[in-house]
Amino acid sequence: MKIMSMSESRANYAATLDSVINDQEEVVITRPGGENVVLLPQREYESMKETLYLMATPANRQRISRSIEQLNDKNGQMHDLLDPDAV
Repeated sequence: MKIMSMSESRANYAATLDSVINDQEEVVITRPGGENVVLLPQREYESMKETLYLMATPANRQRISRSIEQLNDKNGQMHDLLDPDAV
C-alpha cells in the first residue's frame, strides 16, 4: 500500500490513478486535519462489496465456510457448467 499526502497526489494525479490501476495497489491519501482516503481499482471495490454482502448473514457465512472446508478436505464435487442457451 502506497501512502502520499493530498498535495503530492494532486500534483501527480494522473500518475497516481494509473499506479492504482496498473499496480493493483491501494494508495492512501493523507489529509491534514481530516480523515484519510483510500484509492483502489473499481473492480477491487466491487469485489469487496460483494464479499461483504455474501458474508452479511450468519447462515450464508456458515454455508460458505462449510464449502471451503469441503474443498480444502478434498471433498468437493466437479459439475459441468450449464449452458444458459440450452436450458
